[in-house]
Amino acid sequence: MKRIFALLLAALLLLTGCAGGTGSQPDAQATEAPVSPTAEAAPDQTPGPAYDAGGVYLLSENGEAIVDDATALPTQATDDNYRVFYEIFVGSFSDSDGDGTGDLRGIIDRMDYLNDGDDGDGLSLGVEGLWLSPIFTSGSYHKYDVDDYYAIDPAFGTEEDLKQLVELCHERNVKVILDLVINHTGLHNPWFEAFAEAHRNGDDQDPYYDFYCWYGKGETAPAGRTFAKLPGTDDYYECNFSDAMPELNYDNDDVRQAVLDVAEYYLDLGVDGFRFDAAKYIYFGDNGSSAAFWQWYIGQLKAIDPGVYTVAEVWDSDGVTDLYYPALNCFDFTTAQADGLIAQAAQTGSVNRYTAYVQAYLERVHALNADAMIVPFLSNHDMDRAAGYLTSSGGNMRMAANLYLLSSGSPFLYYGEELGLRGSRGGASTDANRRLKMEWGDGDTVADPEGASYDHARVDATAAEQMADGGSLYSYYKKLIMIRKANPAIARGTYTALELDIPKTGGFTASWEGDTVMVLHNTGADPVTIELADITGQEITGINAVIGMGGASLDGTTLTLDGQTSAVLGCA
Repeated sequence: MKRIFALLLAALLLLTGCAGGTGSQPDAQATEAPVSPTAEAAPDQTPGPAYDAGGVYLLSENGEAIVDDATALPTQATDDNYRVFYEIFVGSFSDSDGDGTGDLRGIIDRMDYLNDGDDGDGLSLGVEGLWLSPIFTSGSYHKYDVDDYYAIDPAFGTEEDLKQLVELCHERNVKVILDLVINHTGLHNPWFEAFAEAHRNGDDQDPYYDFYCWYGKGETAPAGRTFAKLPGTDDYYECNFSDAMPELNYDNDDVRQAVLDVAEYYLDLGVDGFRFDAAKYIYFGDNGSSAAFWQWYIGQLKAIDPGVYTVAEVWDSDGVTDLYYPALNCFDFTTAQADGLIAQAAQTGSVNRYTAYVQAYLERVHALNADAMIVPFLSNHDMDRAAGYLTSSGGNMRMAANLYLLSSGSPFLYYGEELGLRGSRGGASTDANRRLKMEWGDGDTVADPEGASYDHARVDATAAEQMADGGSLYSYYKKLIMIRKANPAIARGTYTALELDIPKTGGFTASWEGDTVMVLHNTGADPVTIELADITGQEITGINAVIGMGGASLDGTTLTLDGQTSAVLGCA
């Protein structure tokens, strides 16, 4: 059934007009009668196991193209956490009420763009999870200084809006995780206000007296940490990120219970999990104690919801993130940004180095936690956007997407990445330039966040323009996600890196529940010829999909793979 599903799903891509690099049709024409890929969609190809530029054609065993009616396509719902997530910086995404600020109802209005609930129609991006930046009340535009964990910021909507978004997502098999910031709060959080009042009154019996980290007059401030004077007292509170972000005291059991109650509240509301901000700073400068906290905390969450999705921001080397993996998955910062392994492999680096790294990473974290997975990404709200250092109009951006979306684990893409949206901190030194408005191109009134000053070209084409263009970057991402879903072993399978002696070429095999696939990447400019018998002892059953700037052909066990192109092959 997996093989049949893969064949039919890739065949559907022919119908949706996003499969070929030549003669692609807008998505609006996806329901038109299918055409033969060997006749019209790929006029320069002769019948047989050959693929046109950018194609994802599937062939039957006798070499004939498979084309089926879209209504006959079976769907295979993702029932685990090996999902493609989409990070939304809520205030910059989509504005439903005309006030210039993105909001929850704006996300609801854009769900057909993100996931329309039909894995087989090819008419939406097809993401399987949403990460929402903080949505709780706060005085800042970014909301990473929470004033009230139990209230949705009015700029973003209401709790009812959140419930409706979660319900709609669940109807479409999309998970929703909230950005939960529990290392610190805002100054106007009632917990901090009660803490400050207790200190002004000198009431050390008040339950909030030790809710935050502090030291008093005559005491020495702990080395390497930052403190600010608590107005009206001789005491100082810890605030390593900003004096507007006081740090909670996790030696206090009441604090631990309070943040557990917050998470349970939203799990009861229907949210599927959390992204934990600044996870390594729970005990500033003490990874051992911070990691021990997360083991306790995640254990409590799993007792509430065994399937809860959790991922931590531990912005550090792999040696540090390993300390946290016994508790929860961590974002893989080694793969991200301009100097990360993905961008390096996509541009001038070695694909072999990247695939060997992924295998070693998986072996290491699985030894720490049998349920661990890798969580790769290119950029997020704290980083310069990938389209600034990877050419969105050329092959580098597409190859980077191939490398991490056609790979193991649960990848995250940042809103607008699929459009080639640009934005960088630049000389203005403001993160607002990394969180610019989504370029919808259809009259959406969402505006740039407070402090943004980025004045370069934001995107080559808007979402509206790219959705109507089968050769656009958006259509490319949509196609990639469909290929990933059609070959579930890619994300879940036992990963074995392949060592190729061809520059800028590499790949891996992945085996899962009796199904094995091989993924090969050529990030160079020229075609390569790969003798598959030299790199695997497995029988190759055919090419499942090809995606990139060129095509591929299979002659026995010899694969020819064009430049800046990837192929997915079936294995017996």
